[in-house]
Amino acid sequence: MKQAINESKRSSRRRLPPIRSGEMIDYKNINLLRRFISEQGKILSRRMNRLTAKQQRLMTIAIKRARLLALLPFLNNEN
Repeated sequence: MKQAINESKRSSRRRLPPIRSGEMIDYKNINLLRRFISEQGKILSRRMNRLTAKQQRLMTIAIKRARLLALLPFLNNEN
């Protein structure tokens, strides 16, 4: 009985997806990319982002392209 209650609680706590259905992962979408970068400027892991493997690969490529085009910093040394 107690186990059934715990399972129902777990399923009701669904998190919102980090990327909405209309948002495209693109190097020009800086506001989206900034959500997946740490304060130091590092790309956050897939577990912290709650992205799928395919989304994480696309996000990494987009962040690296934005860095090369100077849209995002490589490091964030604002202390």
